Amino acid sequence: MDLIKSIRDSIRAIPDYPKPGITFRDISPLLQSKDAFKSTIEAFAQRYQELGIDQIAAVEARGFIFGAALAQRLGCGLTLLRKPGKLPGPVVKETYALEYGEDALEIQECAFKEPQRVLLMDDLLATGGTVAAAAKLLSRTQAELLEAAFVITLDDLPGEQKLQDLGISCYTLCRF
Repeated sequence: MDLIKSIRDSIRAIPDYPKPGITFRDISPLLQSKDAFKSTIEAFAQRYQELGIDQIAAVEARGFIFGAALAQRLGCGLTLLRKPGKLPGPVVKETYALEYGEDALEIQECAFKEPQRVLLMDDLLATGGTVAAAAKLLSRTQAELLEAAFVITLDDLPGEQKLQDLGISCYTLCRF
């Protein structure tokens, strides 16, 4: 079976969640399957193992799952991008707009003490707001953003175009 097809087949579609008209892409079955999860990390490793990545910057919360596993597989570090108030010490903050309000991400000021080659990772790309904020946050550090990586991209939403307009290269395993 094709690697990407097996990963895609392990992602469950839940109609009308969290509200009518939305199809939620549930990664729980992918994570529960040792083969699908391993295949997902291996697919990313194949792409990134030769790029000399120093750190993976993972977006809260599901980006942590894939970022940590890939960092271990590639032998690089992991930097967490968290919601406000979750990281100790001095932080750098970037706010971004939501449909009804705003949110923010933070990174510890000491995350990159020297220039680092960084892969930005999250589980899903939809509108691109969170990842655009994450990229802006990284640009305020000594991170050199190589690419943003996702397990899933929702093609009917403008996230990928938004990131491309910002000059951010994107890679995704599965499109819905």
